[in-house]
Amino acid sequence: MSKVFDLWKEVGGAFGPSGREDAVRETIAGIAGAYIDDITTDALGNLICRKKGAGKKVLFAAHMDSIGVVATYIDENGFIRFSQVGGLYYADLVNITVRFANGTRGVISFEEKTPMKDMTLAHMFIDIGAKNAEEAKKLVQIGDFAVFEAPRFEQNGVLCGPYLDNRIGCVTLLLMMEQLAEAETENDLYFVFTAQEEVGLRGAGAAAFAVEPDVAIAVDVTDTGDLPEMKTAMAVEMGGGPAVKVMDRSVICSPAVCAGLEKAAELLGISTQREILQCGGTDTAALQKARAGVAAGAVSIPTRYIHSPSEMCAVSDIEQSAALLAKFAVL
Repeated sequence: MSKVFDLWKEVGGAFGPSGREDAVRETIAGIAGAYIDDITTDALGNLICRKKGAGKKVLFAAHMDSIGVVATYIDENGFIRFSQVGGLYYADLVNITVRFANGTRGVISFEEKTPMKDMTLAHMFIDIGAKNAEEAKKLVQIGDFAVFEAPRFEQNGVLCGPYLDNRIGCVTLLLMMEQLAEAETENDLYFVFTAQEEVGLRGAGAAAFAVEPDVAIAVDVTDTGDLPEMKTAMAVEMGGGPAVKVMDRSVICSPAVCAGLEKAAELLGISTQREILQCGGTDTAALQKARAGVAAGAVSIPTRYIHSPSEMCAVSDIEQSAALLAKFAVL
């Protein structure tokens, strides 16, 4: 297995839905501490790692939270109704396993009398095998969060499993930090692992407000257009190299930042793709709007089946993204 897979297994396996990022933050901090000068955590739970320099402030951000579900009601038979934490689509949830923070596991199922064409999250429930409400409440309380529980594997240079979005962005930053550990740079570098991106880009804005960067780069996943009969054509493919974001539904990236990222890739001999994401957004938007505005851009990892328990991306895209970002950091 690759180093990338080992890091993803460690970081991706930590419990960390939006607003409950403590375990994943501790995991990342334990790895990052070897590469930077200091680490702080702010009130929202962002992890801010700094490699000190006297030059311009450059902030790199990857959100460490994941989508998930939260228990909202337990019926008399012990079945748990839930609400979404971040964006969920019911078709990705039928008969999958979820895990609560205390280790309790359950299966998401649905009211079978409801036609699939009429299915919504309101017709779904979590079955933890409880006999009744009293037994269920010994294991799960209203307000408890749960995340996808599914295997992670590497095969033929490809990773597959839950929460590539965006633990693989976190892994990319960690690989980048390792490459820069002994590097000479005048720039003042900040590596921010943000909280609550999946519920409204909440952490990134607060972190950028505090740091006041001159330039900010988000690192996240993006959709691909390389599957059969895609609804929307997209010029990004898995294994085609890092995607330099041009725009998405929430942001139009700074042309100068895009050009700088492409220049860094050219200096390394890395091929890049240009990303226009027609549905969805990333921390880039919150970074760009901090204080009086920040020159902002993004590097995206092409990923299939985003927000499902079986996301997929190429190891080479991650490795090349880390190298590109490390080069950009010292320009």
